[in-house]
Amino acid sequence: MARKLRVQFDGAIYHVTARGVEQRVIFDDDKDRWHFIKRLGEAVEVTGVRLYLFCLMSNHFHFLIETPKGNLSTFMHKIQTAHTVYYNLRHDRAGHLLQGRFSAKLVQGDEYLYGLSRYIHLNPVYVGRNQKKPLKDRISILRGYKWSSYQGYSGICEKYDFVEENPILSMHTGVEREKRTAYRRFVESCVAKSDKEFKKVLEESEWGIGDEGFRGRIRDMHTEMVRHVRRAEDVALRRIDFDVKPEALMKIVADELGVEEESLKCRSYGNMSRAIAARMLIKYSGMNQRDVGGYLRIGTGAAVCQQLGVLRKYMESDKKLSGQVARIEGLLEKQAKQHS
Repeated sequence: MARKLRVQFDGAIYHVTARGVEQRVIFDDDKDRWHFIKRLGEAVEVTGVRLYLFCLMSNHFHFLIETPKGNLSTFMHKIQTAHTVYYNLRHDRAGHLLQGRFSAKLVQGDEYLYGLSRYIHLNPVYVGRNQKKPLKDRISILRGYKWSSYQGYSGICEKYDFVEENPILSMHTGVEREKRTAYRRFVESCVAKSDKEFKKVLEESEWGIGDEGFRGRIRDMHTEMVRHVRRAEDVALRRIDFDVKPEALMKIVADELGVEEESLKCRSYGNMSRAIAARMLIKYSGMNQRDVGGYLRIGTGAAVCQQLGVLRKYMESDKKLSGQVARIEGLLEKQAKQHS
């Protein structure tokens, strides 16, 4: 029989994941992890999100959260920026640490939320060599894993103050100790074998994690939102009737980004410079995506469209990048007006 929650929700519930660039490690050691957890607690307090559980892995992390204030992006920006700045300074590196924008899927607040909590907490025993170890060892790994909220839920250690456990534990009856014991049994019942049923739900969950009706509603919302954004972007691009010469435009872009002009025509993984140049050529030089593909040696118009999409996603979570784009657009508008 399907389980039902005994709490009311004030906002949307999300399963959030973020991964390292090129699947690289984002936590080198325990010091990195403890720093991340500290910043996570601070972000929860400042933004007012409700963090139901978390799990940190070597190259990614999972959150299950509710956003009563509708401020998921603000919350994630605080977390990702704080960790990237800290990690880069400590490990003497520069550039992006996390792979673009985080992934966030809406979750239906009933047995799907409950099942997802188990799936997330079981991550440490589903990876690498751990999944091939004897059952006793896998249970020991799960119970000893400090970098998730599981030890608190199961009563092994004190819970984190910033983790709200009640929505998940409310699936069970009895006093608190009995609820924790029941939840531990629920999670550990899938240590012996992967939760195939819930994995299937996740694989079918492009539009949200829930039943067919829930996913359909999310799909319809997403479709309408995409249409609205595309209409707005089309208007924004077409309303500007500037005609900055491509050569002059490329010089301004290169100077502002601090790169050689020729590099804007060279492939470089993870570098947004060419995507920025493509955006400016379309917006201020009157080129279409096909023309830009040839001019910047990107390839087809479809390839240019893909790069522009990646740029938009990065700009949503990277204030420095969006600031650079805004400054370049300001310079190009000024240039166009001077020659109009």
